[in-house]
Amino acid sequence: MSRVAVLKGGRSLERQVSLKSGGRVEDALARLGHEVIGIDVGHDLVARLRESGPDAAFICLHGRDGEAGTVQELLEIVGIPYTGSGVSACMRCADKVVAKHAMRDAGIPTPDFFAFSETAFKQLGAADTLPAIEQRLGFPVVVKPADQGSALGIRFAPDAGAVPAALVAAFSYSHKVLLEKAIDGRELAVSILGDEPLPIVEAIPIGEDFYDFEARYEIGRTEFVCPADLDGEMTARVHALALGVHRLLDCRGLSRVDLMLDRDGEPWVLEVNTVPGMTETSLLPQAADAAGIDFEALVARILAGPA
Repeated sequence: MSRVAVLKGGRSLERQVSLKSGGRVEDALARLGHEVIGIDVGHDLVARLRESGPDAAFICLHGRDGEAGTVQELLEIVGIPYTGSGVSACMRCADKVVAKHAMRDAGIPTPDFFAFSETAFKQLGAADTLPAIEQRLGFPVVVKPADQGSALGIRFAPDAGAVPAALVAAFSYSHKVLLEKAIDGRELAVSILGDEPLPIVEAIPIGEDFYDFEARYEIGRTEFVCPADLDGEMTARVHALALGVHRLLDCRGLSRVDLMLDRDGEPWVLEVNTVPGMTETSLLPQAADAAGIDFEALVARILAGPA
């Protein structure tokens, strides 16, 4: 067996989720017989990696450092193989605006959107375009930070009066925000393992309007249905769409594609996550379990395909 560094924690707002993911992965790796080196990522990351000399790194680091290519590039520089997608794929997926432009250019259905930087609002008068944007998108709209995960900073604006506060909330998480047409329908997620789509998960928030950060990670806040109650034709269609996005953005090893299925039965891709959560309520482990892959086997398969 090998020495595996589990990268977790870090500085992002998703730190606690990352620590939970990392802890579960560490336990599974130990049961599989690996020597586990848990690293709470900080300023001494490179020094700790060189000191411990792992054979591979298992990335459970959420937020910008773990999902935007930063830690992947550092691992490549020090010559340590790692799990999941490479630098460029992580950069594309972490920026929702870049990913959505790539999808739109490729003809993949994604909700209509506009995006602006904080500079554009403060110095270029972008706020004056809001009436035109609102007319194009209609209401409600979803306002979200361009580069945050776990539904952090997302706000629904049911009318024009709610947009300014939603923008302020989104800008508190990122320098760039996305205004996206809201899709009324079912929230689906397709996890990709290797190059294989796993059973679809449907997330149904209990007593909530939408699937927010707390609903994602607090047990009992959301009902998860896996496999989702879809007929064979729709399941195949959603699987093909998710796998197509995974390949378009050059993801490898694993990813999670989040979608909405509207009231007319049309699927829309929202985003792609290159470092899916591994907590008790995370969607990738649920999908793997529905496919007959227990958590230890899931961890083993992810580790078997490092970059």
